[in-house]
Amino acid sequence: MLTIPDAVREAFGGALSLLLPAWCAGCDAPDAVLCADCRAALAAAVRAGRPPRTLSSGIRVHAAVEFSGIPARVIRAFKEEGRTGLARPLGTALAVAVGAALTSASAGDDVVVVPVPSSRAAFRRRGHHVAELIARRGGLEVARLLRVDAATADQRLLGRGERAANVAGSMRARGAPGVQVIVVDDVVTTGATLREAARALEAAGATVRGAAAVASTSRVWREGG
Repeated sequence: MLTIPDAVREAFGGALSLLLPAWCAGCDAPDAVLCADCRAALAAAVRAGRPPRTLSSGIRVHAAVEFSGIPARVIRAFKEEGRTGLARPLGTALAVAVGAALTSASAGDDVVVVPVPSSRAAFRRRGHHVAELIARRGGLEVARLLRVDAATADQRLLGRGERAANVAGSMRARGAPGVQVIVVDDVVTTGATLREAARALEAAGATVRGAAAVASTSRVWREGG
């Protein structure tokens, strides 16, 4: 079977989005991937900032925006409608969150940004790893230290306890001994995926200094993440 490189797949998706009719992901206005008003609203939400969350495992997570309103619509359009042109504004937001995570951890230049990989099924469906594409479009240099070793169910369909059980032991890391890491993802809900990513990295010898995401839910989960 022919394997298409990620860069070629992403470029094709971006070119295709230019040929198809466009509507704003934030408000459905015609002829814009993201209209000026929604782009400004997203930028304003990023500037307003959000307090960091501390997961039950102790990992401190910085998110650029709350997962609601325009940011949530933009993320859903990017992930579920294949609108890869939205990766750039989302990446800009993620870069701000990464900067906050680095500052909070008093991290130096030797810290690497490691994106959480998509599940196998999600990668087959979309053709790219969500967190990695967003990070790269935001100008971040990333290291592919994580891989998914086991099939998992769609987290969106599961409750808090089920999410943790679903991803437990599903990831492996390589090339991580002695590496200091900021883990990044698109959205944080229960924090189960980030905890599993951190577990895999630490098991491989890395030190996780914190985490960052484009968005975080406002719901307070009993387990703290």
